[in-house]
Amino acid sequence: MDDDLSLPADTLAILNEFLSERSKREAEEGSQIGKDAHFEEDWQLSQFWYSNKTKLILRDVVRKLLVERKKDSEDFYIALLSCPSLYKDIRNIHDKVHIFEFDQRFEAYGTDFVHYDLNCIGSKPDYLKEHYHQYDLIVADPPFLSQECIAKTCEIISRLQRHPTGSKLVLCSGEVVEPWLTARLPVIKCSFRPEHERNLGNEFVSYANFNLDEYIENK
Repeated sequence: MDDDLSLPADTLAILNEFLSERSKREAEEGSQIGKDAHFEEDWQLSQFWYSNKTKLILRDVVRKLLVERKKDSEDFYIALLSCPSLYKDIRNIHDKVHIFEFDQRFEAYGTDFVHYDLNCIGSKPDYLKEHYHQYDLIVADPPFLSQECIAKTCEIISRLQRHPTGSKLVLCSGEVVEPWLTARLPVIKCSFRPEHERNLGNEFVSYANFNLDEYIENK
């Protein structure tokens, strides 16, 4: 009996139009997930989000670097290593941004997301090879204040930077890592001190291979 049931042509057309519109709306909403997604810190992964002030300061540094590049800014590629809370503010002003993260929740950012496992550095010589020598600016916040973590972070930065002497490097980390960091990368400690949404016990500072402080107003 049910096999003989059918809808009038005009009703079927209305239904199909409704289903089509719903599918389109759901696709559009899905495309917004990456832009609007909100993630809580995962302390087990040593995630600590920057304060809004710090995010805006670093966003404005990026903006000034882009202005300096002028016509070449479209080819200016940015890598964010283990600092996902910077992504949205920087992505809002530039679309050539990759977020390197172990936490796969950030797959919500689509093709901007690159799964990044520090444990693979050293054991896999070609790890992330498709990203070698691609980035003009690298901002990194090593997840752990250990010599091993700093060494592996420096190694992947050396592979990712487009130019050994031309790519801009900014690292935010504890003051305790300075001797390990400066022994591996041509960076110096800056006056700018990153702040976090939560107060952390360690003194956090910034390092760069250019005069980062000159790009920051009212620091």
